[in-house]
Amino acid sequence: MPNPEFAIEVRDLRKTYAATGKMPEKKALNGISLQIPAGTIFGLLGPNGAGKSTFINILAGLVKKTSGNASIWGLDIDAEPRQSRAALGVVNQEVVADPFFTPYEMLELMAGFYGVPKAERRTVEILTALGLGDKKDAYVRQLSGGMKRRLMVAKALVHNPPVLILDEPTAGVDVELRRLLWDYVRELHAKGTTIILTTHYLEEAEELCDTIAIVNHGEVVACEPTAQLLSRLDYKTLIIVPREPLTAVPAELAMHDAKLRSDGSLAITFKTAETGIGRLLEKARAAGIGIADLSTKSPDLEDVFVALTSEKAPA
Repeated sequence: MPNPEFAIEVRDLRKTYAATGKMPEKKALNGISLQIPAGTIFGLLGPNGAGKSTFINILAGLVKKTSGNASIWGLDIDAEPRQSRAALGVVNQEVVADPFFTPYEMLELMAGFYGVPKAERRTVEILTALGLGDKKDAYVRQLSGGMKRRLMVAKALVHNPPVLILDEPTAGVDVELRRLLWDYVRELHAKGTTIILTTHYLEEAEELCDTIAIVNHGEVVACEPTAQLLSRLDYKTLIIVPREPLTAVPAELAMHDAKLRSDGSLAITFKTAETGIGRLLEKARAAGIGIADLSTKSPDLEDVFVALTSEKAPA
């Protein structure tokens, strides 16, 4: 089967959890439509409770959708459930591993579940690539938290899926492990694997993802190439470091969004379409500020994320 245009495609996907006891009915997904191109690293971001986990669990077959359509690697999850889910590897937030198995045994067991012939299994190769080669015969209970996290990634790769979902894979891990995981993700991507990433570390999404979708209250509020998403906020911040620290915002700059920083420098936020840096500098000089240094800061993904998720209040 040739590679499809979209690794994952969903149309008007909805999930409503029925009322139970004192809990009212809850709409977890409210008509999500997404097309995730094959061969990309795609970021799926949103605040807690936005619907990301429900979306992932529907694709993985753990939650039954209320309505809508979804396909994985061109395979409809209703018409071809086994084949579509075999095209998917999921690394969940939770570390789920039998403490009395070894990493080698766990991966061999998972490969057996997926029907991977013994001659085609890559157990040692995967463990070595994730820095677990020397721990393949240790009990899982003897592994550190970071090693267990890597083992979860290894489990998801035993059947060589073309699509890999990483759900908060670096939550609570140290910087060294985070770098190791991302290096391996880049290697997988270079070999053609489509990566779908959810993370609360927005700088990771900004650095890694080709395209980012932001979900809030069960709806897609943005889905754009990362660079285009970052350009949504039409403002910059000019930071003026004076020769002598300031003690107050000069009157000449009071009409602008100017804030005095603790070191006596000045941060002026302005809309690029309305105010130029030259005009702000003229006003600073008119206020008698001797400028020692200048820098500008453009919005980052966190700024865009906050702006988009705060615009839509829950119904």
